Amino acid sequence: MSAATERRREQLIALYREVSECTRCPLHESRTKAVFGAGNADAELMFIGEAPGAEEDRQGLPFVGRAGQLLNQLLEGIGMKREDAFIANILKSRPPGNRDPHPEEIEACWPYLEQQINLIEPRVIATLGNFATKKITGSQTGITRVRGTPQVHSLGGRTVFVFPLLHPAAALRTPSLVDTLREDFAKLPALLEEPLPELEGSDAAEDPGADAGESDPDSQLDLFA
Repeated sequence: MSAATERRREQLIALYREVSECTRCPLHESRTKAVFGAGNADAELMFIGEAPGAEEDRQGLPFVGRAGQLLNQLLEGIGMKREDAFIANILKSRPPGNRDPHPEEIEACWPYLEQQINLIEPRVIATLGNFATKKITGSQTGITRVRGTPQVHSLGGRTVFVFPLLHPAAALRTPSLVDTLREDFAKLPALLEEPLPELEGSDAAEDPGADAGESDPDSQLDLFA
């Protein structure tokens, strides 16, 4: 492991510990565990979902419920495993009853996600569902209109592809959408190989942050290797 990689991993671990003790919004009062995210800290592909659900809150890990099982199957369909990517959410704490995130909760969590993106340095950020897509792209256009079409944005001073996808939970509610997700996931391998264009001047998208199984906590740090 290079010195730069080791430093980056140490920074992720420090950020993880900060998130685990976060009290920036009232959600910390009702959560069981903060859900920092998990996966390959050197991943070129990063998935960003909405918020932890009940199972995620219990385990402290992202996408381990039924939606996570579908995500695993979709990745297997394109020859990947979840360990090849990094998976996180807009919110680090579960909203009560899985309600929609509130704007002030999104803003409270955004600095953490922004730091994750900066440290992991993905080439492709796949946003899962409306909340993640709108926050990352800075646009209020609904997911059904933008899904499956790559966008180019600047996040943390770096150019990235943002690839909006339906949330797997939506496909669990409407099984016909599974085929739509498979169709969109099939585009990911080619996108990961595509050179990133340069963004200059007015063409550069603004950083959206400028606007608007059980385990003990330390055991999760192995997932950042």
